[in-house]
Amino acid sequence: MREYDLSNARWHKSSYSNGEGGNCVEVADGVPGVVPVRDSKNPQGPALFIHPEAWSAFVAGQRAG
Repeated sequence: MREYDLSNARWHKSSYSNGEGGNCVEVADGVPGVVPVRDSKNPQGPALFIHPEAWSAFVAGQRAG
């Protein structure tokens, strides 16, 4: 299993998130070959590493409803 150093990752909260602390995800950019995703309520917790094509398909599906 490959390990990624996320100590300097730039995390971005979903534009669909509100300030009430609901079900929010954050995504980091700049990590080659994967899209790191984590729970914004638990920033020190684990991150999922999603293949970029799978993440694109997920985002497209969300936009399509």
